Amino acid sequence: MSRQAQAAVLFLIGTALLHAGLTNLYLRYVKAGLQPLLLLSGVVLIVAALATAWYEWRRARAEKARAAAHTDAAHADAAHAEAHAEPEGEGHGGHVHREPRISWLLLLPLFALILVAPPALGSYSAVRTGTAIQQPYGLSKLPADNPLTLGLVDYATRAVYDHGHSLGDRQLKVTGFVALDKSGAPYLVRMALNCCAADAQPVKIALTGKIPPVLQPDTWLLVTGTYSAKQTKDPVNNRPIPYFQVTQAKPVPTPKDPYDESWNQ
Repeated sequence: MSRQAQAAVLFLIGTALLHAGLTNLYLRYVKAGLQPLLLLSGVVLIVAALATAWYEWRRARAEKARAAAHTDAAHADAAHAEAHAEPEGEGHGGHVHREPRISWLLLLPLFALILVAPPALGSYSAVRTGTAIQQPYGLSKLPADNPLTLGLVDYATRAVYDHGHSLGDRQLKVTGFVALDKSGAPYLVRMALNCCAADAQPVKIALTGKIPPVLQPDTWLLVTGTYSAKQTKDPVNNRPIPYFQVTQAKPVPTPKDPYDESWNQ
């Protein structure tokens, strides 16, 4: 590509990064904490594109000025040399450095990023991947709220490794999406990530109690209930999945950030 084309591509990529970083689109790709770096990268690319375009504009002006300073004899010699130059091949018209137009297809993924937001990972990935619950280094003290709104990963961690001691018999509210295993058993799931969507893994809790009679995979639910000491094993990786005793469940909209980052904090 020419320098002008390179500058245009840099500008478009920088603009796409700013667009993703200033909207919720970036949450489909990376964790929320990376937003400042994403915005900074977009700004750097746009500045680099503008600097490249400015440099090329200055260089073109300088070359034009030098060409205008040539004598008529020099112009005649250049024209004579060009007239006797052998052609590079049929259909090229003497142009040596024409860029292949197919290289512009590299921009298609960029426009896809801007125009098409991929869905967050859901039940299809969850039932085919083992639960990624991790033993914590320590558990923070919970607020005295009752009912207490708790992250799904936090609940699963406390239910398995703290045996519910920090939960007691308090009313809890947990949000996640529905996944059904091969037997139809319902799980509430959040995809937990370390860095980006590419490394997202499911953390699951099994539901028992007053469960809605019809559950659709990928439906987001807010469940209210209490800790259950019952556990099962994930059929994929044999790791523990705690139960949640449901007293009420209601559908809720998909959250702005569908991923849960609390497992590595």
